[in-house]
Amino acid sequence: MQVRAKKNLGQHFLNDLDAAQRIVDGLQDYANYQKVLEIGPGMGVLTQYLVKKKEYETYLIEIDKESVDYLRKNYLEFTGPRLIDGDFLRYPLENIFGDTKFAIVGNFPYFISTQIFFRILEYKDQCVEVVGMLQKEVAVRLAAKPGNKDYGILSVLLQAYYDIEYLFSLGPEVFTPPPKVNSGVIRLVRNFNKELACDPKHFKMLVKMAFNQRRKTLRNALRAMQLPDHPLLTKRAEQLGVEEFTTLTKLWEANGYLGA
Repeated sequence: MQVRAKKNLGQHFLNDLDAAQRIVDGLQDYANYQKVLEIGPGMGVLTQYLVKKKEYETYLIEIDKESVDYLRKNYLEFTGPRLIDGDFLRYPLENIFGDTKFAIVGNFPYFISTQIFFRILEYKDQCVEVVGMLQKEVAVRLAAKPGNKDYGILSVLLQAYYDIEYLFSLGPEVFTPPPKVNSGVIRLVRNFNKELACDPKHFKMLVKMAFNQRRKTLRNALRAMQLPDHPLLTKRAEQLGVEEFTTLTKLWEANGYLGA
């Protein structure tokens, strides 16, 4: 039995076993968790290596009914509650992990990869490591540093809590069917030394407003926030790191302009 790749689900099944092993081996921080969730396992090309790991227990979440049936027939370890028939973007992960720490791995559907990372941020205090394959340009963007043209909203929000490393690239030929883009694999490791010195919701609001008009100086991009004068306001959003965005957020909070 083979699973048909479905265009509406953005399925491109990895067929390179060496690459699959390298993705699974990208999980290295497992001293800090005992459970791993694979998103969108498909026909189990990563799963076959995950189940060999004794350092953690693997769970799967899959939205495609045909893939769920395939996995149940071919991976007896997942005939019970460790295989979740559901949508990662909506499924309450506390139903799986309670309040314990976990990691995430997967070949992420490219058209929802940014949504996956926004969802991961909701569980940032529990999700301590992520190894994901996604469209290369998106992977590069998430790992980009200040001053880089690829640096953007999600780069800042993720780097506020995670250390991000670009691991390796893959061409279209290692997938069935081959996508029209190259792919990249990144690793995120939660850095618990990184704690924002401001309200995370305010931080997110300010970062999004700053990048919504990224060609403007921050004095103009953040005009609605009525910030008092500060040297950082002469810069553009892509020039600021997490600490500098935190400084502006604290300035906003201190001046009581939270109704903007």
